[in-house]
Amino acid sequence: MHQNELFHIAENWFHEQKWEPFPFQKQTWAAFLEGKHGLLNAPTGSGKTYALWFPIVLDYIQNHPDYRTKHKKGLKAVWITPLRALSQEIKQPAERITQDLGTQMTVGIRTGDTSTKERSRQRTTMPDLLITTPESLHLLLSSKGYAKLFKDCTAIVVDEWHELLGTKRGVQMELGLSRLKTVCKDLRIWGISATIGNLEQAREVLLGPTSKELENSVLIKAEINKKITVKSTIPEEMETFPWRGHLGLHLLENVIPIINNSKTTLLFTNTRSQCEIWFQKILEQHPEYAGELAMHHGSINKETRLWVEQAIRNESLRAVVCTSSLDLGVDFAPVETVVQIGGPKGVARFLQRAGRSGHRPGKESVIHFLPTHAMELIEASAMQKAVLHHAVEDRIPYLNSFDVLIQYLTTLAVSDGFYPDEMYQEVRQTFCYQALSEEQWQWLLNFLVMGSQSLKSYDEYKKVEVEDDGRFVVNSRAVAMRHRFQIGTIVGDATISVRYQKGGYIGSIEEYFISKLSPGDVFTFAGRNLEFIRIKGMSAHVVNSTKRTNKVPSWMGGRLSFSAKMSELLRQELYTAEFPQEEQSPEIQSLAPMFAKQREESLVPQPHQFLIETFKTSDGHHHIFYPFEGRAIHEGMSSLLAYRISLLTPITCSLAFNDYGFELLSDKKIDIQAILDNNLFTTDFMLSDLQKSLNSNEMARRKFRDIAVISGMVFTGYPEKGVKMKHLQSSSELLFDVFKDFEDDNLLYQQAYTETFEHQLEEGRLRLALERIAQQEIVWKKCTKPTPFSFPIITDRLREKLSNEKLADRIKRMVKSLKTGK
Repeated sequence: MHQNELFHIAENWFHEQKWEPFPFQKQTWAAFLEGKHGLLNAPTGSGKTYALWFPIVLDYIQNHPDYRTKHKKGLKAVWITPLRALSQEIKQPAERITQDLGTQMTVGIRTGDTSTKERSRQRTTMPDLLITTPESLHLLLSSKGYAKLFKDCTAIVVDEWHELLGTKRGVQMELGLSRLKTVCKDLRIWGISATIGNLEQAREVLLGPTSKELENSVLIKAEINKKITVKSTIPEEMETFPWRGHLGLHLLENVIPIINNSKTTLLFTNTRSQCEIWFQKILEQHPEYAGELAMHHGSINKETRLWVEQAIRNESLRAVVCTSSLDLGVDFAPVETVVQIGGPKGVARFLQRAGRSGHRPGKESVIHFLPTHAMELIEASAMQKAVLHHAVEDRIPYLNSFDVLIQYLTTLAVSDGFYPDEMYQEVRQTFCYQALSEEQWQWLLNFLVMGSQSLKSYDEYKKVEVEDDGRFVVNSRAVAMRHRFQIGTIVGDATISVRYQKGGYIGSIEEYFISKLSPGDVFTFAGRNLEFIRIKGMSAHVVNSTKRTNKVPSWMGGRLSFSAKMSELLRQELYTAEFPQEEQSPEIQSLAPMFAKQREESLVPQPHQFLIETFKTSDGHHHIFYPFEGRAIHEGMSSLLAYRISLLTPITCSLAFNDYGFELLSDKKIDIQAILDNNLFTTDFMLSDLQKSLNSNEMARRKFRDIAVISGMVFTGYPEKGVKMKHLQSSSELLFDVFKDFEDDNLLYQQAYTETFEHQLEEGRLRLALERIAQQEIVWKKCTKPTPFSFPIITDRLREKLSNEKLADRIKRMVKSLKTGK
């Protein structure tokens, strides 16, 4: 069949659905059928699934003219999704196409949720089209004879590539693709990406920087002008002294008309605890929503999450309070409106969430921005500009993740084994390992066989054996089984499952929260009040309680930091506060009282200025610096500055930081002039000073836990018999200390430091921020009392010491005295 005839089949199908294929869909079909690889960039809800399922099926029809009568079983294409929750969404269009076109192709799912019965059926007969996750793909690569399984596979599609890029799961995917390129003789690799800044690099990472696949590839952009409308909820009474404490609940009544005027509304919160609180408070104040309001976050059990997702599709829910668990591609056509509670901290995340509403080609997406405190209105204004100018973050890919490579090589050794020379060439084709040296490769091979120099006398680290023909294999069934249980790169904090005393699973909570509870304590979780009874194994036993409580689980992932793009947009927006009023956005105009109060004691900085404020309260001497670079950068910068000040004068100070600035609080005054005279913001010796200032050993030690787990040096336990996180921590700390004292050239030990500085502290961004400050005029304002800009930082520090009620009372008193001057 010619391409025209194949296109005719596809277009007919579209017309039967009363649809019209988009130009980007046709471009993708043509490129795929011509044998090209590629990256498709298209917004959420634009029909990207049909852009790639169709050519896969058309290609099969082209190569099997008697496809209606004869069917050759076996795997033809693999679709990778980072979220198993999306599997059903991806399966439905694939089944529609294969059935409507009369092919006998089967569609199957293989994820952590797939039943044992279904897995064993797949072992004998694989579906033609398989939907799976990066982890499940590597599990397939760990099975004997996997090459036979994949030999007829002609396509692999990596969905939501922007979510995988810049993570170790992305590295895992790169390695999996490098293997499949060798095993499958006619493989086309395609990625699908929504919002991302560095698209060209994303394609390079997907296909390999020097590969023939990259040379024969295309980058297709869907030129769909998706209309996104951002509506800020501006409080009637504007705070002049903003603080983060109330999670936006003072604006709860503003949300009710939005819910009432929409078919279905998603309310996105940044943290699971905020999600729980908002759900409770809406029901408390509006009991009429009982049965029509639901909650969705990653710690709620799978059945409940699936029920919620289905209820949204059926239009039986008015609103869902959720977290990033509903960020990605779940196809919810009935969602009309999205509410973002609090700053989303990144442009891509915001656009992704906006795209959940009007999730159909040509439909307008409406997102309401609800600030949790006044300064977040600057973020809202910045978001409007980001939407207007299509400004999106880059995703920075990982380099030399040795832990992921060790896991991958063990996976291959568990299945059919590998020959080092062949594998070295294959691995170096990937973006992550393009600079892998012979010496490093040799070290990794020795590690697999002996477990590194300082551990070679311990048999448990000797996992891989070398056969007479030079092939590296795992012969031990115990090693193979333990390895399969631990395939993956997501190492979270240990979770404890929450169960009713009489059985019944409710969800999972991070161990550190449960460890702080005593029997009899009541906490809110999954929309109900629960009384804690005891911990048994890896489960917390609870009963329902009627007692009121203010204990809400907090999750470690709760404190997101600004992205570099978001910081830049925020600064630009803040500078407009000094523009004439008619050139300001409504959000900036509404903040006029706060800016006026700020100018009474200090100033609103301009692009060429860097603001420092000092004042004294009963807590001590406050020294506040405003780089507007995001929490992660301020954490590193505040430690660096405190360390450099301590070299000038012996002083102890406590640090506090948020997305706007950081504070050094001390019992005696710091000489700001000395900071300026000695150029303490210099980038000279930055790395060594940073290592001394932050307990970099401690940070690297924590980072090493993940590396030890991913590389298989530490075993996390069998299902239902997990090893407690504190035991994992102590095992990995022991290894870390051994390497520190006896083998500091160990690649995994060195990787812990590299990741700490490059990924956690974002050393590159910190350097750029210091260089920017060096170009600015430093303005030091000696204030008599706290300013509106400093207020969120001061109150954040109090949060650590006081309960919510006491904190709210204290802040009210502080605001009153600042306003009245008494």
